[in-house]
Amino acid sequence: MSMKLSAAHRQVACQARLFATLPAGLRDTLLDAAHVVHLRRGQVLFQHGDDAQAIHIVADGWIKLYRIAPNGAEAVVGVMTRGQSFGEPIALRQAAYPVSAEAVTACDLIAVPARAFLDMLQTRPEAAISILSATFLHLQGLVEQIEQLKARSGAQRVAEFLLELCPEGTESATVVLPYDKALIAGRLGMKPESLSRAFAKLRELGVRVNQSSAAISSVSRLHDLAHAEAFGAISRVI
Repeated sequence: MSMKLSAAHRQVACQARLFATLPAGLRDTLLDAAHVVHLRRGQVLFQHGDDAQAIHIVADGWIKLYRIAPNGAEAVVGVMTRGQSFGEPIALRQAAYPVSAEAVTACDLIAVPARAFLDMLQTRPEAAISILSATFLHLQGLVEQIEQLKARSGAQRVAEFLLELCPEGTESATVVLPYDKALIAGRLGMKPESLSRAFAKLRELGVRVNQSSAAISSVSRLHDLAHAEAFGAISRVI
């Protein structure tokens, strides 16, 4: 099921990296051509190898990008939520998706036809600046993701994940885990048993995790752990 964008959808779209630096007139033209796609939990948006026809922005909910390894294991490439976009380079090349996308929760996606953007580049080449900016932000995000996987302990990765869920300016918080623990582990490059051990270590910092939420007694201590620069510093925090 799809429908045209509301004013609220347009506001969310403007947060996406591809549209943030685009002149308002060009942005409106693209959003006029866009539509909203509703997905149920577990519904597949596209599969690895499908032809890319659109750039997607999450308006509400969560969606995972993943690949299936030759041994059948699922490798989570990313989990996207409100205001985040995906598929820009592939759609603009009109290539095949290198990953699959599936709704983790019920979600709304804004689909911007790749053809509309490519047509705009023919007549308004200044729009290419936005593509370069979006590509840089995407690369920066990948570098940060690699740094997180290579240079941070499991406890640090989980601490950073929980901090992303905390409201700003709070010293204590109870946050709802947005999806199941198996997917959290996959997103953080961990096995489920490693995630359980990391949660256990965080109890020393006053973090209590149940099936669907986490109670955090000290956000500042969690922040100190997540941003410790060396494993020696980590050992002093937990």
